[in-house]
Amino acid sequence: MPSPVGHGIAGLIVHVLLAGDEGELHDLRRAGVAVGAALAPDLDLLFRFVDGRNHHDFETHSIGFVVLAALVAGGASAAMGWGRPLAFGACAGWGWLSHLVLDYLNVDTSVPIGIMALWPLSRSFYKCPWPLFLDIGRTLNWATVRHDALAAAWEAAVLLPLLYGAWWLRHGKRR
Repeated sequence: MPSPVGHGIAGLIVHVLLAGDEGELHDLRRAGVAVGAALAPDLDLLFRFVDGRNHHDFETHSIGFVVLAALVAGGASAAMGWGRPLAFGACAGWGWLSHLVLDYLNVDTSVPIGIMALWPLSRSFYKCPWPLFLDIGRTLNWATVRHDALAAAWEAAVLLPLLYGAWWLRHGKRR
């Protein structure tokens, strides 16, 4: 799985691409929804503390949860009167989907290998045969910390130019 650094940058890319104007670009709620949704699928790591089993890369890493995130964010936006509930739902859905894409494109060293991307349509796991991102270790020793720092730096090196390109494409040409 990529690090929170990579997932956070991917959420910002989604926010920038979906912002229709400068007001939406600077709307911290929309940015928070997109980034939060891009990070949220990894909350399944906490379920291990509940029952001792590994839940990572299962249902929360699927199109079923992409749709659920979009519906919940859109509904919450409408209930709170934030305006444009479909835009908030889109930010959440595309942000969640960005997480799946990054996890699909990484080196996966933890069983099960891959993500359950098509749940509820399929319980199969999918993995890219040509990974782009490094795995993130889950132990606390210096070798893992060094490896994870390198992995996060690589994610930033790949994704920050994409963030800049997204900004320039959607908002920079107007200046």
